[in-house]
Amino acid sequence: MSELAAPAKPRRNVEAVLLLLALGVGIGANMLVGIDEDRAFDEDFWIQGGTLVALVLAFHIVLRIRAKYADPVILPIVTALNGIGLAMIHRLDIVEGDSAADRQLLWSTVAVAAAIGVLFVIKDHRILRRYTYISLIVSAVLLLLPLTPLGLTINGARIWINVGFGTFQPGEIAKITLAIFLAGYLSTNRDLILLAGRKVGPLQFPRFKDLGPMMAAWGVSIGVLVFQRDLGSSILFFGLFMAMIYVATSRVSWVLIGLALIGAGGLVAVQLFSHVALRIDSWLNAFEPEVINRSPGGSWQVVQGLFGLASGGMTGTGLGQGRPDLVTYANSDMIIAALGEELGLIGVFAIVLLFVLLVSRGFRAALGTRDGFGKLLACGLSFTIALQCFVVIGGVTRLIPLTGLTTPFMSAGGSSLLANWIIIALLLLISNAARRPAATGMITDMEPALASPAETGNPLRRSGNETTEVRGA
Repeated sequence: MSELAAPAKPRRNVEAVLLLLALGVGIGANMLVGIDEDRAFDEDFWIQGGTLVALVLAFHIVLRIRAKYADPVILPIVTALNGIGLAMIHRLDIVEGDSAADRQLLWSTVAVAAAIGVLFVIKDHRILRRYTYISLIVSAVLLLLPLTPLGLTINGARIWINVGFGTFQPGEIAKITLAIFLAGYLSTNRDLILLAGRKVGPLQFPRFKDLGPMMAAWGVSIGVLVFQRDLGSSILFFGLFMAMIYVATSRVSWVLIGLALIGAGGLVAVQLFSHVALRIDSWLNAFEPEVINRSPGGSWQVVQGLFGLASGGMTGTGLGQGRPDLVTYANSDMIIAALGEELGLIGVFAIVLLFVLLVSRGFRAALGTRDGFGKLLACGLSFTIALQCFVVIGGVTRLIPLTGLTTPFMSAGGSSLLANWIIIALLLLISNAARRPAATGMITDMEPALASPAETGNPLRRSGNETTEVRGA
């Protein structure tokens, strides 16, 4: 037992110092925007800066009370990303005469308040395991809402609902409830999925009846693609399932089956649905004149984004000195292109590294916690952020087709901001359980490890004793 009682430090003071740096980045970016637009230190600057400071300070105090052993790096990273996003949205508002930054600030307040509420309501992340199948039902309801009379079709996609004072995207919350369901289901049925089945050469394939969850996830993804015409969410939901089942089983056969289903679904979708075919064509032939000017399904947005990135070069034009407003939806879908133009390749690399560090801290929380449900949930939530960033940045740079997803914490959009702040709260809860001393964090209903490192070679599957060395990380 003494081996499990390795001392751990709260590291909240470290977090406070990092928060000062993060606030300096976000508020400093907003200050530069004001200087370049001859609006330095105006009313908007003080309101946005003061609100951001108040929100982050409140969150930091709550962590000291409710989760004092939580990861000290996660909150500063998210603060910097949110602050940079607010500055760029404000910069675009000045040119376009919009008020998106005010709405983003309001949604930031709501999102941080919701995350604080999660920290107060959920004392231990393992409580969520009780709601495994309730989470599945909630996910189904959320995904079906846009297909009801409440649903709205915007730019060809039916993924929003009318909530009276604005629009909301239920699918953003569904990615959290789906992660909770998959973590609960896979942690409970892992042994059955792992051991049963037929071995073909070096690969062991699951039984047909065990393919039910994968087929359901595939059906959900195709349903979102067909009925809601949203390629990005379809990729996100199926990718989430594939990542979590691989972490649970470490079986390559599941990945192969998943890739086969993706290939089959994509091929059928291209043949049957014109919006998918147009999206693929605008990716492959983006610079063809007839494709650029085609409506709908043209590549004007992608091409203008690439020109903006190219004009930014290595160091960028400087905040407030470029023309990111030439790109359609520069403050949401294409905010990476806007940031790349004014901050340059170096600035984009810095933002990408912040996301990489954020995801790695989420995986570190998964590595440290000793219950299978927490490991899978932290992995799933972290992978959601990683996949969303890859899909967005890949679409903007024309590595993959543009899908319309938003950049986490940075793009204008209240539903995405709310969902991602809730994800951060859950990751902080899991990291608190992983890092706190064994005397205060003893697990009375110890679950078996997902697998041993010797058995799977996956560092996310460690036994209880092996997680001790990362508790003070």
